[in-house]
Amino acid sequence: MSSEATGEVELDGKVLVIRRIHVRYRLTCDPEKRDTARRVLGFHAESCPVALTLRSCIAITTELEFV
Repeated sequence: MSSEATGEVELDGKVLVIRRIHVRYRLTCDPEKRDTARRVLGFHAESCPVALTLRSCIAITTELEFV
């Protein structure tokens, strides 16, 4: 598995701030396990320390791509 994160930055007055983060996960797995991977993606942020820390101030979205 690999992942890539991109952020969207905006000006807040004269300061650049991160407003949104999008994380794309690339996963190699058997086709019969893909439903499980999609299900886990749906709730993993609730157990992720980084997501829990940032979610009140930065919008975070995720995407799962099978390779």
